[in-house]
Amino acid sequence: MILAYMSPVETGRCPRVCSCDSSKLTVACTGKNLTEVPPTIDEITVKLDLRNNDLQVLPRGAFLHTPYLTHLNLQRCNIMTVREGAFRSLGRVVSLNLAYNNIEVLYQESFDGLSSLKELHLDHNRVEEIQPGAFTQLGFLNMLALNHNQLVYIPNMAFQGLHNIKWLRLSHNSLNNLATEAFAGLFTLNRLSVDHNELQFFPTQTMTRLPEVKRLDMSYNPMTYLGEESVSMAKLTHLYLDHMSLQDLSDLALSQAPLLSYLDLSHNQLRYLEPLSGPKQLNSLNLTGNRIYCNCYLRPLKEWARRGGVKLLGSCAGPAHLSDEPLQAVAPPELRCRSREEMLKEEFEEQDETKESAAPTAKPKQKVKCPDNCDCDVEAQHATCEGRGHTKVPRGFPPKIQLLDLRSNHFHYLPASSFPGTEQVVSLHLELCKIHEIEDHAFRGMKSLFYLYLSDNDLTSLSPKAFAGAPELTYLHLEGNRLAQFPTSALTLLPNLLVLHLERNTISKLEPTGLLSSAAAKLTGLYLTNNTITTIAERAFDSAYLGTLHLDSNQLTEVPTDALSGASSLEELNLSRNSIRWVGPKAFQPVSQSLTRLYMDEMGMKKMSRDSLAGLGTGLRTLTVQGNQLEELPDLSPLTGLEVVDLRENPLLCDCPLLPLRRWMENVSLEVTATCGHPPELRGQSVKDVHVFKSCPDSSSPPGVRPLTPHKPTKANKPKSNSLKAPKARAKPAKTKEKPQKPTKAKPQKKPKPPTVNKKTLSKGI
Repeated sequence: MILAYMSPVETGRCPRVCSCDSSKLTVACTGKNLTEVPPTIDEITVKLDLRNNDLQVLPRGAFLHTPYLTHLNLQRCNIMTVREGAFRSLGRVVSLNLAYNNIEVLYQESFDGLSSLKELHLDHNRVEEIQPGAFTQLGFLNMLALNHNQLVYIPNMAFQGLHNIKWLRLSHNSLNNLATEAFAGLFTLNRLSVDHNELQFFPTQTMTRLPEVKRLDMSYNPMTYLGEESVSMAKLTHLYLDHMSLQDLSDLALSQAPLLSYLDLSHNQLRYLEPLSGPKQLNSLNLTGNRIYCNCYLRPLKEWARRGGVKLLGSCAGPAHLSDEPLQAVAPPELRCRSREEMLKEEFEEQDETKESAAPTAKPKQKVKCPDNCDCDVEAQHATCEGRGHTKVPRGFPPKIQLLDLRSNHFHYLPASSFPGTEQVVSLHLELCKIHEIEDHAFRGMKSLFYLYLSDNDLTSLSPKAFAGAPELTYLHLEGNRLAQFPTSALTLLPNLLVLHLERNTISKLEPTGLLSSAAAKLTGLYLTNNTITTIAERAFDSAYLGTLHLDSNQLTEVPTDALSGASSLEELNLSRNSIRWVGPKAFQPVSQSLTRLYMDEMGMKKMSRDSLAGLGTGLRTLTVQGNQLEELPDLSPLTGLEVVDLRENPLLCDCPLLPLRRWMENVSLEVTATCGHPPELRGQSVKDVHVFKSCPDSSSPPGVRPLTPHKPTKANKPKSNSLKAPKARAKPAKTKEKPQKPTKAKPQKKPKPPTVNKKTLSKGI
């Protein structure tokens, strides 16, 4: 009967140019030159295939009429832009394919709404920028494909929010640098592909942030050397370093990879190899395509392989009587050394023959002027002096360098004009350099500087002209210093600053009023995690652009409602791990029209006013109050746009006042975890499973009617005043009932978009 009822509906709503299958609930509209998503697709469709069309732009709410989709294919649709909220209704989609399009920038709001997504294909696009927070809504994503794009640099926290990611594919880009915290937070990642890029050094510090990675593919990167402890990955089992330019490998390069079982070093430029210390479970070492010289110097490797049961793949390149002999088969007695003169003569003869017979496979690197104890690559536009013990900033870098890495030196002090001749530098790394003072105009002449990393130094203050001469600075990292005040005056000369990181400093107050209106007026992201903030001035965050504000792990005792009064575009607010015991009425009213993500975890919170979330209606997507002391919760039914809810580890009182929460849980499609803490006989049981609510007044609804308006708390449960202080005692529920009031739905206001960064002005070597 159901099929008979659905069939005519399905047929009637199938777009004319599409093919629909009512039994499988699928719709295919491939290769029809469509310029928009057909509006007549049936609501119950679960799989939609729109490949090979000409959509170009995905507008806001493009799929509002198909909320039950689980699979969406948008390959080869000439898509250039994904508007904010394009996927906002697709909370059930598990697979989204956007491959082979023309997307250049991944915005913070691009994937909002895809809370169930497990696979995201963005390969074969033109992605050159990942904005902070682009993936924060994809907490269930298992696989992300960004291969075959135009990425040159991965900034810190680029993949924040991917809490269940298993495989990240970054192959076939132009990556020549990875920020230290580029992969921070990817605690479940077990496979990473970074092959076919332009990395010249193994990114040791970056990779140590990946505790669960087992397979790492770094092949086809122009690395020439692996030093001691380069690979520090405790669970790595498979490492691919083939088709690189390796000429030498330290015997301790893999000493911090104890579980490695397969190592591919094929098609490099190795002639000798010492026994490798560290891997105890290695069973296969691939040396195919290297010019391994089989003489007495190879005996230690052969003996090491025999003792450890390691299979050696590859063959001898010399001497002549052992040429092409498999490495596994050659016996140690055959590995002899003649006199030094004879050996050198034979090697030189073989090298001459090779040069004559073999066509050149790579253009020889151009010798360029470079400061002592530094490495410069003009083709990659990259220079590094990382960890070389410099006490002064080196000078004399090639003029076309765009990425300058000076981290882990001992500069202590940056005088004026510290970086002459660096007009084209886009990214400057000065982390861990023990810098305690920056003189005025230290960055004079750096007119192209876009990223500046001053993390983990000893700065206690910044002068007003510290950043004079770097007007294009957009991303500034000052986390891990000893700054005691917000550096307002130093930011006034940075009109293009979009993201400011001040985590792990000692800032205790945010004053005066209008903090952001006098400096960094276009700031979109402000990160103040792990300071000692106790006081925030009224309207401190006045800004038409501020979209992300992290105040977690500070010493706030109340929600800074007044400070948010002018933050009309705020979308993400993190207050977790502050000592906010009580959230009062209309605490988030100033940002209720824009806020989409609210985090209030582990605050020791004991009470929330029934009106604490007033105004937060359809726009709020994420709400977390995990690890608090809440026994009751305010009415969540007006929050119809919620996609992520975390109520875990709260000792909820399972009694009639909690009935609205129980009803709400029964009528939403979200997975909501909430357990009883009281009374003792129900402790630990799921709120959804206990039967105590059956005895509450109006605990049942008429058949066929969805109880959208939950039972209201009695008068005795209302706060007696609007004070933000927590009440001293719990009032007992009264037997009288109030007339239910229908929640009002606030109309969202249009908020100004933050300015976008024109990444096309940056060349490939960033």
